[in-house]
Amino acid sequence: MPSLVTLLLYILGGASLGALMLFTGIPAGPLLGAILGAGLLSISGQLEIAAWPLGTKTVLGIGIGTVIGTGINRETLGELQLLWKPALVITFTLLMAGILVGLLISKFFGVEKVVALLGAAPGGTIGMSLVGAEFGVGAAVAALHAVRLITVLFLIPAIVHFLAPVESTDLIK
Repeated sequence: MPSLVTLLLYILGGASLGALMLFTGIPAGPLLGAILGAGLLSISGQLEIAAWPLGTKTVLGIGIGTVIGTGINRETLGELQLLWKPALVITFTLLMAGILVGLLISKFFGVEKVVALLGAAPGGTIGMSLVGAEFGVGAAVAALHAVRLITVLFLIPAIVHFLAPVESTDLIK
């Protein structure tokens, strides 16, 4: 099957389940659905592995970064005056935990150290996969982060709802 048709099928699979997840009310449901839709197609073995055109991931990364960046405004910077200390503590703690977990995974499960460290790093799937690709282990790192991301997207909203209920249910705009 031509690679363009394969890509379109992956996009259709991701978009379909992503659109369905929109109606679940799960925070980041469309993202989770798209990951699951494309991932299930890939796992099925019915399609070739997707071969994205050169620069596609970079363009998408820029797009995602732009969307996130547009949420940063003067109010956000004002909040950072109060939140910079907790941000540093969170960052340092996650880095140390990631390094420790990565080393433990490498030692006890026999996972290559670079895969374990990058897989346990507190970064996004795209970013860490790109770093992993530079070390020749991008697919393995992407797999670890995909499992983490899917698990977090399923569990954290329920945990937050339980531990820190929010009055408004219309949090997604």
